[in-house]
Amino acid sequence: MLFVIIAKDHPDSTELRVNTRPNHLEYLDSHDVRFAGPMLSDDADQPIGSIVVIDAEDLSAARNFAASDPYTTAGLFAEVNVHPFKQVIPEQKL
Repeated sequence: MLFVIIAKDHPDSTELRVNTRPNHLEYLDSHDVRFAGPMLSDDADQPIGSIVVIDAEDLSAARNFAASDPYTTAGLFAEVNVHPFKQVIPEQKL
């Protein structure tokens, strides 16, 4: 089942994000991530959070994934939300 993780960075945390990014990317590569990337400021100049869509067994597994993300454990995020996600476009092939 798909889950979306929407995480918002603490203000002024760009340096922490940059320093933690290699571990974060390695972590994402070791899971069934469908897509992921940073949310950007209105001027598209600074990352302000992250969006990750992951295929996980259940909500508990998706929450555990989010809690173990190196960005989370490093304290980058001020807020993390995990929700079931239904892909509509493009249509998912079974």
